[in-house]
Amino acid sequence: MTSLLVLGGARSGKSRHAQARIEAVPGRLAFIATAQAFDAEMEERIARHQADRDARWTTIEAPLDLAEALARAAQEADAVLVDCLTLWLSNLILGDEDVAARSEELLAALARCPVPVAFVANEVGMGIVPGNALSRRFRDEAGRLNQRLAQEVDEVVFVAAGLPLALKGAGKFAAG
Repeated sequence: MTSLLVLGGARSGKSRHAQARIEAVPGRLAFIATAQAFDAEMEERIARHQADRDARWTTIEAPLDLAEALARAAQEADAVLVDCLTLWLSNLILGDEDVAARSEELLAALARCPVPVAFVANEVGMGIVPGNALSRRFRDEAGRLNQRLAQEVDEVVFVAAGLPLALKGAGKFAAG
């Protein structure tokens, strides 16, 4: 099993990079979507992402139960892409979920995952300190989640301006 975490800012090319890496795996592919379409603009974003995937892909919607979705996807596909952890974290916080417990469930599911898996997450801690408690909590939880996952995966890549920078385990993520 190989695992990959792709980090980056908004519109950095992180999703495109992660998708290309997963598409190098032969066979059936699963896309675990954490986004929820609460407005027309988000519906358009989701539709654009779906249009970028070919017939090898199956989509699993998982706004909250990411660990269960990863286990299911690993049974149905030869490789899995989770996009994105940052939206999943937002869903957990706004749903008043136990972020630490859900994060531990995800890490346990990753440890059991028998197929290659790539995670996409935003790096949100490089800006100014947010002005309100909810935003600061989100930034802090995102930083903690990214650190924990980075410890567990085989490879970590940071993408800026569409360019990948290997942070850990360059080339360890292998197709199949």
